[in-house]
Amino acid sequence: MLTLTENASTIVKDLNDQIATDQGLPEAGLRISGEDGPEPSFAVSAADQPAATDQVVEQDGAKVFLDEIASAQLDDKVLDASVDEAGNVAFALGLQA
Repeated sequence: MLTLTENASTIVKDLNDQIATDQGLPEAGLRISGEDGPEPSFAVSAADQPAATDQVVEQDGAKVFLDEIASAQLDDKVLDASVDEAGNVAFALGLQA
């Protein structure tokens, strides 16, 4: 199952809280959807709840929803995140140790 670094957990939780506040939702999660192909690709979006077939990853207050493709492709990965000086969030994937 996908795991999150401490940085990713904090950043995702903060993003989810901001999205929920901005949209007047009780809570929100970060949804990652995958696309099959020779070079896997992912899309990240905000969601107020997981889809019926999503895997839910909760870690330190952060919620990430993975569609079936992303769940399979990210099963052995670690999600990291950082915020640059302009406030842009960047995500990175690594292998679990």
